Amino acid sequence: MKRMGGTAFLLSMGLLVGCGPAADGSGGTEEGSSAAAPMEATAAPDVFWNSATIYFLLTDRFRNGDPTNDGAGRPDDAALLRGFEGGDLAGVLDMLRAGYFDELGVSALWMTPFTEQIRGGVDEGTGRSYGYHGYWAKDWTAVEPSLGTADDLRAVVDEAHARGIRVIMDAVINHPGAGTDLDEPWPSDWIRLEPPCTYRDYETTVTCNLVPELPDFLTESTDAVELPGFLVEKWSAEGRLDQEQAELDAFFERTGYPRAPRYYVMKWLTDWVREYGFDGYRVDTAKHFEEQVSAELAVEARQAFDDWKAAHPDQVLDDRPFWMMAEVYNYELRHGRDFSFGDRTVDFYDFGYDALINFGFKGRAGGDLDAMYTDYAAALRTGALQGLSTVNYASSHDDGGPLDREREQPYRTGTALLLAPGAAQIYYGDELARPLVVDGAEGDANLRSFMNWEALDAAGGAALLEHWRALGRFRAAHPAVGAGAHRRLQTEPYVFARTLDQDGATDRVVVGLDLPEGDKTLPVGDVFADGEAVVDAYTGTAATVEGGAVTLSTPAGVVLLEIRSAEEG
Repeated sequence: MKRMGGTAFLLSMGLLVGCGPAADGSGGTEEGSSAAAPMEATAAPDVFWNSATIYFLLTDRFRNGDPTNDGAGRPDDAALLRGFEGGDLAGVLDMLRAGYFDELGVSALWMTPFTEQIRGGVDEGTGRSYGYHGYWAKDWTAVEPSLGTADDLRAVVDEAHARGIRVIMDAVINHPGAGTDLDEPWPSDWIRLEPPCTYRDYETTVTCNLVPELPDFLTESTDAVELPGFLVEKWSAEGRLDQEQAELDAFFERTGYPRAPRYYVMKWLTDWVREYGFDGYRVDTAKHFEEQVSAELAVEARQAFDDWKAAHPDQVLDDRPFWMMAEVYNYELRHGRDFSFGDRTVDFYDFGYDALINFGFKGRAGGDLDAMYTDYAAALRTGALQGLSTVNYASSHDDGGPLDREREQPYRTGTALLLAPGAAQIYYGDELARPLVVDGAEGDANLRSFMNWEALDAAGGAALLEHWRALGRFRAAHPAVGAGAHRRLQTEPYVFARTLDQDGATDRVVVGLDLPEGDKTLPVGDVFADGEAVVDAYTGTAATVEGGAVTLSTPAGVVLLEIRSAEEG
């Protein structure tokens, strides 16, 4: 399709093994026929993805690397923080090259959707809004001009891969952007505008219109539809209509799928994987379309990823398969594999997903950390989620109840998140306490301010960032942190161990929190033997185990013990 406009430690430990198949954007709050069957998970704990650190950024709000593309000529009448602010792919590339994500221990980068958005604005009741966030697509086959070009996108993916960082594509299949004064609406045989979702049961959550301002695709339909006239006109003007139509013909002939709305979108989504090598999807609004759709999408995406690997052997990171993460709004790890709609439950892990985002983390992270860590580690290692993944987060682009909304405890937030079992999602600016409350902003616009790079020059900004970096690097170096067995060694001050013994590889760490500054002693149990040399990865302080404990003096209340020489620190 013509476009417009892991770490060395894991490799040395032999832990980059294949994981089994398993894995609401701005458009959301909160069965069709198919040849694809439900998918079964592997039995072994997923070491890589449950020890991953995923950095999630809203591209338009992260960094402005190319001021010439700002807004791409759209009207300047948006409400506060509801229009394009200038962030772009060039800005993301700048920070990749600067090593910003490496220093945070990031193993995967998730950007909001980059596909071309509707030109016009929508009145959401809080003022005029535009598709700066990427969830109001107009053309799934083109890069949004305000974010840059196809070459810019390729440069970001290639640079990330060169650094061992995977790239997750935000996949939207539930809805397109709305018709506006500048955009023709989608044809009626593609979309629904009613009834509104009321969330009483499965039917009123799935086969309904999610948001009044947005149309929903008829994802349950198997009726053939024609390309929208506005896409035919657009592609013709761009000189690529014949090519796009030929590729669609080839796709439907190969798959045998009917020319129904969801299959067009699947084709367009998986083309990006096949051409650019995206390593996974974050699937938007996953509970608002039929779960069989994601099983079909997974089959096509994994084939596309295999095709990309075959065509680009020198860029392949390892033999891990394509990965899919679902946003099932309000899913919590405590639900296990079953999510209830009221009248029925669905095991989303059976329909293409390797991971579900854990909406429950932020509700527990402010309480007893040991109870949470114990529950999470048990669920992922020997419980209902064995062999699967979950993704914890403290704040996001559309969760109105983030952990520490006022940013009063940014150090504790980083500690709780980056030491939790399961994957960790950093939302851009968590590491710099980017404000989540903005004077004059309404609703989720508060969560989407421009990245506060100026905090690095303010008192305490650099120190806070280094706290997150130290934890992130420790997490990246030690898969036991996210995927290991959890054991409390002491209640006050809190000390715990994480150990991993899998596939012939071992990893072990001891962590102390809320410790006194200066001299301190930590029990290490049988994790480290007497006489072993250890180092605190947080400060670089070396010590030796004596009598089942480590005594050291550091200026911090956090200690991250590992087997490593002080010279490496």
